Amino acid sequence: MGYEEIFPPYDMEWHGHATKRFANPFVDNKYDRVDVDPVMLSHAAIACGYTIRDFYEKPELGIHCLAYIYQMYDLLPVSHWFYSTPWLKELGMELTQKDTLPPIAETPIISEPGQVDDIEVPDEKAIRNGYTYPQYQRLYSYVQKHIPQTFVPIAYGFDPVGEASHICGVENFIMWTFTEPEAAHKLLKKFTDTAIEGALCTAKDYGMAMLVLGSVLANNDIFSDEAVREYSVNNMRYYIDKCFRGGAGPQIFYHCCGNHETDYKEFHNLIWSPFTVFHIGYKGREVFPTDLLKKEFGNKATIMGSVDTKLMINPNPKAVYDQAATSIKAGRDSPRGYLLGSACECPMYTLPGNILAMTRAARDHGTYGKW
Repeated sequence: MGYEEIFPPYDMEWHGHATKRFANPFVDNKYDRVDVDPVMLSHAAIACGYTIRDFYEKPELGIHCLAYIYQMYDLLPVSHWFYSTPWLKELGMELTQKDTLPPIAETPIISEPGQVDDIEVPDEKAIRNGYTYPQYQRLYSYVQKHIPQTFVPIAYGFDPVGEASHICGVENFIMWTFTEPEAAHKLLKKFTDTAIEGALCTAKDYGMAMLVLGSVLANNDIFSDEAVREYSVNNMRYYIDKCFRGGAGPQIFYHCCGNHETDYKEFHNLIWSPFTVFHIGYKGREVFPTDLLKKEFGNKATIMGSVDTKLMINPNPKAVYDQAATSIKAGRDSPRGYLLGSACECPMYTLPGNILAMTRAARDHGTYGKW
């Protein structure tokens, strides 16, 4: 039995409605309400009775769970499956499957700055014969065959600073930014060049790939504003520039998770397209204020406001509703559009009532023509 036989027929009437809503930030004719994207991944598998490990080990099952559960929660008409460790196996690392986590890279493969030169950036042939890209090819073939209406080609650069740090160990990488900056920059560029090659393969095979990129490890809990600019923002610019020149994009989703209390101003130096969504998770220990996000970035991109992820597993849907409503009212008139999300990935064991609270707040306070 194929995974597609587990699910009932896709609701195309709902899809038509959701697609019009999904276009809101990019068209003049606003439809229904602001969209809600709780950054859902393996929660969809849990909601369908499977496990976190099933989601990551069986991508076809994982993405079909997403497409199905999006209908239940009235979320997005597109599907996306990914994990937080792309391209590392191509650079020589091993990934370990976990029962309660995405696959992780546990053991660094280098420990000395001089060993960075031993890391080889794979060319297009190596990318196509590697681990990460063939998974996406397999996944996209499944989606195009069984749920083509949800298909969107996505290239994941994810968190270049965080991913590069796995190669030598996070502690080593952070120390190198102080003591061996040349090695830190060189290692970061090698990961980024690998991710760029993956994006160009995606664009070549599937058309203009949406680029997902973030600054997660590089945040104010660990780095100064200057270091965030030097290691993260400048490198994100490099990634987008190379991807655009090679035919990927122009859609961009910038996801800046973690505490960006003061370094948020550095992100003005990113590359922006008319199809950019920009998201910051936290300012200190609180979710990043939507009014500040609108003030700083509302003229550059569609902004994504946040509900704190810890609220999503708290049995208090009113707290979720109230925080969602506050964000919506602050961001709904942002010049380039607004959508509501969670501060980072929707927790695996999110309570369904809390996602309902988000969409209820979007209907109550984000319906066009009613505010």
